[in-house]
Formats: sequence, C-alpha cells, structure tokens
Amino acid sequence: MVATAAWCSRACAAEHYDLALNFGVCGSFDPGLPPGSVVHVTADCFSELGAEDGDELLSLQQLKLLDGDEFPFEGGRLVNASPPAIAPLMELRQVSGITVNTVHGNERTIGEVRARYQPDIESMEGAAFMYSCLVAGVPFAQVRAVSNVVERRNRAAWKLDEAINALGAAAVQLLESA
Repeated sequence: MVATAAWCSRACAAEHYDLALNFGVCGSFDPGLPPGSVVHVTADCFSELGAEDGDELLSLQQLKLLDGDEFPFEGGRLVNASPPAIAPLMELRQVSGITVNTVHGNERTIGEVRARYQPDIESMEGAAFMYSCLVAGVPFAQVRAVSNVVERRNRAAWKLDEAINALGAAAVQLLESA
C-alpha cells in the first residue's frame, strides 16, 4: 500500500487526470461474492492502522490522532461519493473493503475484522489508491475481482485465473465506455 500511495500521489502531482482506475484482485468475506465476481469498491479503510491495547486495536480516531471526518475520511473510511458515470461500472455490485498489509488467514482475526468493519472484500492497496485520488481531486474507481474467500490459507480453492480473466473483461468494457 505504501508503494501504491507513493506512485499514485507522484503521478497525480505530475499531471492532471480526468479519471483514475485501479484494477486488482481481492479476497471476499461475503459468501455472496464467489471467486470470479467483479465488484466496485466505493468505501475502503486502512484496517490495521492504529495501536494495540492488549487484545484490542485502537484506531487513529480512537487514539484522537485523526478525526473520523477529517478530509479525506468520512466516518473513518475513504468513500467514493461521486464515482464516474460509466455504464459498466454502475452495473457492478458496490462493496466496502479493507486494505491490509497482511491478508487474513486466521479464523480469530477474520472474525474480529468482520465484527469491526463488516467488510465485503480485502485488498493490499485499494485504500491507498483511493486516498491518493481523493487528495488530488481526481475522479476514480476501484474495481476488483474476487480470487478467493477470506479463510484459513487454502490455495487449492483460489481461482486466480478466473478472477484475472473476469477482471480483464470488465476492464475492457470500462475502458471502451469511458
């Protein structure tokens, strides 16, 4: 996520863009989003950003280091309130995500993150992309294809090829319609 934030910020500072699109894969917390599903992430957050206090994770807002509605955050999340009006994008299911440094693979932490954030998906860079675009004032969309269910590491169940193929088809439709 650090590399994504740095490169996106650098690109947005160097030139003006009418649109930024972030295409990638993700894991799904929602059984209604099986591998191969393509989604539009309209809200995201940095789920691990904060401080541990025993078994509890304190957010930046709980630590009073950042107000939950301090730009570019809304209620502690990054929200794409005005996604581009591109027909294929508007047809995708809108979901909420979390961005992590370490993808989940432990039943206890999966349960904790579900309870805390109610995410549909997780990625490793989505919120960094959204943060950069919101700060730069660039219209954007984060589009992801589900490659796996978020569960204890089960690589045999991953459908990375299916996800990449579905994402590629969605990307072509979006780019041709933009």
